[in-house]
Amino acid sequence: MADRMVAVLSGGLSHEREVSIRSGRRLSAALRSVGVTVEEWDADASLLTRLRDHRPDAVVVALHGGEGENGSVQAILEMFGVPYVGTDSRACRRAWDKPTAKAELARAGLTTPEWIVLPHATFRELGAKPVLDAMVSTLGLPLMLKPDQGGSALGAQVVRDAAELPPAMVGCLAYGDTVLAEQFISGVEVAVAVVDGPDGPYALPAVEIVPETGVYDYTARYTAGLTDFHAPARLDAAAAKSVGELAVAAHRLLGLRDVSRTDAIVAEDGTVYFLEVNVSPGLTETSLLPMAVEAAGQSLGEIYAGLIERAVAR
Repeated sequence: MADRMVAVLSGGLSHEREVSIRSGRRLSAALRSVGVTVEEWDADASLLTRLRDHRPDAVVVALHGGEGENGSVQAILEMFGVPYVGTDSRACRRAWDKPTAKAELARAGLTTPEWIVLPHATFRELGAKPVLDAMVSTLGLPLMLKPDQGGSALGAQVVRDAAELPPAMVGCLAYGDTVLAEQFISGVEVAVAVVDGPDGPYALPAVEIVPETGVYDYTARYTAGLTDFHAPARLDAAAAKSVGELAVAAHRLLGLRDVSRTDAIVAEDGTVYFLEVNVSPGLTETSLLPMAVEAAGQSLGEIYAGLIERAVAR
């Protein structure tokens, strides 16, 4: 590994730029701690020139949101023939679109909250009030609203009263043109990271998420002290096994690669609900993947060094 030059790609121009930079810095430090030669690259207009003139031995994609998770940057790396850690461009696109991922996993038999997807144009053309009334009649309350694409819970809101729905829709549509509305499921919220190993993908210990406000939104995710975490999650053995199996199943069924994180809810009756999947999990000081790695007694640097070797060997 000391003979390789690895570029950690972070930053970019999405709403999650600052979070991505923090992830990239932490990952770079972890890799250096295990002897990997690392350069930190921003995903800006200089990227193509760097790939051509200073080709790295491998790239680790630490971008969040936008082109970093929707397959765009991955497609560029594939065109240049540069090995990289992470899911390939086509599977990224499938996972990035939350309704597409939910539908594919539901067809495979996984449980996910009932949902409706509506573009902004529908509300404009048919009238917001009748559409919202029909949404509540179909899905009931409370509802979880989120953009159909995007990460870090930007624009995500819980609606418990019909009067809250119109302003919540406006807030959600500020981050995208299409809203995913789904039934809000009460229970234990967990995140389960999956890593590809020599014998196939395996789940790290689930991390339980307990935000002070009851909603794990952008502020709760990235402000230290606003959310309590338990790693491993305070689940009984059966539930812990179920969430791990769900995450590995999602990883396999969506064709994900190297590392992913599945968000889920364990309802009071023990049912495990798939919420969404992330192909580029955060690596900041409040992110969930590093907590899971620590709970497993493993090293973030060693895990990613191993994934780099797998990428180079592909």
